Parts: sequence; C-alpha cells; structure tokens
Amino acid sequence: MHKQTPIAAMFLIFFTVGVFAQSPTMPSQERDAEKDALYSSFSGGKRVPTPEKQRLAYEAAREYLRKFRHDKDPELPEMEKFVADYEKVMREQDLFNFYKAKHYEDAFKLGRQIVEREPENFFVLGILSQAGVENALAGKTTYNVETIDYLRRAVKLLEGNTVTKPNPFESLEYAKGFLNAGLGSLLKDQSPAEAAAAFLSAAKSDSPFRTDPIIYHRLGVAILKGEFAQISAEYNQKYGQKESSPDQRAMMARLQKLIEQAIDAYARAVALSKSPQQQESRTKILEQLTALYKNFHNNSDAGLNELISTVLSKPMP
Repeated sequence: MHKQTPIAAMFLIFFTVGVFAQSPTMPSQERDAEKDALYSSFSGGKRVPTPEKQRLAYEAAREYLRKFRHDKDPELPEMEKFVADYEKVMREQDLFNFYKAKHYEDAFKLGRQIVEREPENFFVLGILSQAGVENALAGKTTYNVETIDYLRRAVKLLEGNTVTKPNPFESLEYAKGFLNAGLGSLLKDQSPAEAAAAFLSAAKSDSPFRTDPIIYHRLGVAILKGEFAQISAEYNQKYGQKESSPDQRAMMARLQKLIEQAIDAYARAVALSKSPQQQESRTKILEQLTALYKNFHNNSDAGLNELISTVLSKPMP
C-alpha cells in the first residue's frame, strides 16, 4: 500500500527545491565577485616587474577605482597609490622619449603640464633643462626663457640637498656640472654676474666640466663683463677724482681680487686646452689672457708662462 508523505517533509522538500531553483545570484554577490577578480588581477600583476604585468595591474586597479571608489574598501589606498605611481612613470617615460627623439616641442608641452603639478620633480626639470640647452646649442632660442627657469629650479633643488636620485643624470655631481654650465651659457650675455657664479659651480663640480677649458674661459669673460664692470663703474663714479679713503681702498681691493680671479680662469682655460682640436681656441684665449695680464702688470708679461704652467696645481682664488 502506498504510504503518504508527511506534510512536514513535503513542505521541506518543496521549500528546498524552490530556493535552489528560483533564487538567482544576488547583485551584491556579483559585485563582490567582480571586486575579487579585479583585485586578484591587480595584486598578482603588480608583483611582477615586467611592463605587461604592470600594465595589466594598472588597468585592473583603475577599473576597480572607477567602479568601487566610494565603497571605502581597505584596498583602495594601495590601489590609488599604484595608479598614481604608474601614471607618473608613464608620463616621465613619454617625456624622455620625446627628448631622445629631439621632439622638443612635444617635450616642453608635456613637461609644462607635469611641472605645474609637480614643481619639484627633479627628473622632469632635468629632462627639460637638457632639451632646452640642446635646442639653444642648435642656434634656436625658442625655449631659452623657460629653460633658464627650469635650470634655476633644478640647481636650487641640488643646493638644498633635497635630491636623492640623480636621474636623468648619471650622478648628482654630473647634474651639478651640467645644470650650472647650461645656466651660465644661457645667462652669459644678459646676466654675466649670475653666469659667473654658475660657471664657478660647474668648475667646482666633480664632473667632466671641471676640466673643460670652455667653462673657465666663459668664467673669466663673465667676471669681467659682470661684477668687475659693475664695480669699476661705481668706483669711477665715487672715487675717480677723490683722495684715498678706507672705502676707496676696500673697493679697489675688490677690483684687484676680481682681476686675479679672471686671470686665473683664463690661465686654466689655456692650460686645459691640450688636444690638437683645441689649439686654435687656445691661441685666441692666450692672446686675450696676455693682453689682460699685461694691462694689470705694468705692460709686462713676466711671470705669465709660470702662471699657466702651475695654475692647475693651485686652488682657485
């Protein structure tokens, strides 16, 4: 005889079947599943230092932030930092590529945007400085004003000891030499006193610029055109027709010191011009040095050859 199924058992079977057959995945479960999938892609990719894996991690993190930024998940700060760092690296890579390809217009366009957001980004200031100096060496003045600003900013960061990584330069000392040499070169006509200070810093750097005769020749010229010319004019105005005084003697001593520094710089330029390719410029600088030396040594060049032969063994005055 067929037995009747108890009512309670029937209800339980019906309820169980109904739940499994009719309840779809809840939206919250879908949301959590998508979060888990995106975070898994991000977390797995960021640990692998290859461009492709890093790109995939970036795309996963960016999508997660786009969709779930307002959920205040504990993973958000980590992902936000990764996205910001990745985009920073990509912008800097694009800038470097523009510079290497000599697409200076594109480099300055992108560089301006970055510097506006990151005014103390030494890497970007360095790239723009190099691009601007190279552009000027090619005889173009398009970016000179901007380049001077970037050079000054980069030098200030170096002098403030806030730069820990030399990129894009091979070392911090090389950066010091290049940036100051570039700044001096762009300022030598419009602001020779500032240019002289920059050339002096380049000459004192532990870099190839320390033995570059051009740096010392330009330093000598900048001293004469800058501070010496300024103080000479002031001296003639104040003391040209007056008797000696302590102030007059102090100013004269300052002028004599500047002449000593200029002569020393010219002498170093001559002494460092050793290669066959430098002999033509050496001859011209020696002629200038001889005239300058004789002008302040009773029209005599006695002692000049000795100065040239020993100047590199002595500290700069």
